[in-house]
Amino acid sequence: MTRPALRYLATIMVASLALLGGAAAASAAPAEINYVALGDSYSSGTGAGDYGDSGGCRRSANSYPRLWADSHDVADFDFAACSGARTSDVLAQAAALGAGTTFATVSVGGNDAGFTDVMIDCTVGGDQTCVNRVEEAKTFVRNVLPARLDNVYATMRANAPNAEIVVLGYPRFYELDGSCNAGLSEKKRAAINSGADTLAEVTAQRAAAAGLTFVDVRGPFTGHGICSSDWWLHSLTWPVENSYHPNVRGHALGYLPALETVTG
Repeated sequence: MTRPALRYLATIMVASLALLGGAAAASAAPAEINYVALGDSYSSGTGAGDYGDSGGCRRSANSYPRLWADSHDVADFDFAACSGARTSDVLAQAAALGAGTTFATVSVGGNDAGFTDVMIDCTVGGDQTCVNRVEEAKTFVRNVLPARLDNVYATMRANAPNAEIVVLGYPRFYELDGSCNAGLSEKKRAAINSGADTLAEVTAQRAAAAGLTFVDVRGPFTGHGICSSDWWLHSLTWPVENSYHPNVRGHALGYLPALETVTG
């Protein structure tokens, strides 16, 4: 090959490498994050204060969705979660999802299972009344809730086909085997915790069946339940809607790090 031909070939190779390098750099650029947070009071942040103008939905600036959005390079954040939401409400919230949604979170199921009624019955009734009411809720969670969760997860996937979807569970409420002024007996506390376990197990199963990622927060909250030395949850309190919901530390030190174990 002649010297001019070699020079020409070298020029072509350098130009090609430059183009490839530019393409690689472009492909390595982080994708734009469009985040939609759906769910109930555990997602909206009821109990964590600073609700702005969100009214009865009680969307807190201290909630884990807001904290995650603020600590990541999020281009768009749609906070649709609302206190009191059931699966039927989250189906309506799912209208916020779209083809451009790249990330979504949801917590739902506790209100369908009668979370509020369980806590009222356990507070005003005797031990056996509490145990019976929890068992009733567990039967609902095993037999009725799965189909409702399947519908929510399928709707979310259909509305946001390109999104990473993360389902977050609920913590156990109580630390056992300790003294506590929370007003419930050890038997009641254990029963309520068993209800949380059943809800977490069923939710994890349905999320996996839908191909979604489940984040179990029972582990992170261990040692920080009601009756521990460092509560991340409110007991019965005022305003009453804050009762049995995560406080500011519960979102910042419990839910947020748990979510970040799967998202970074």
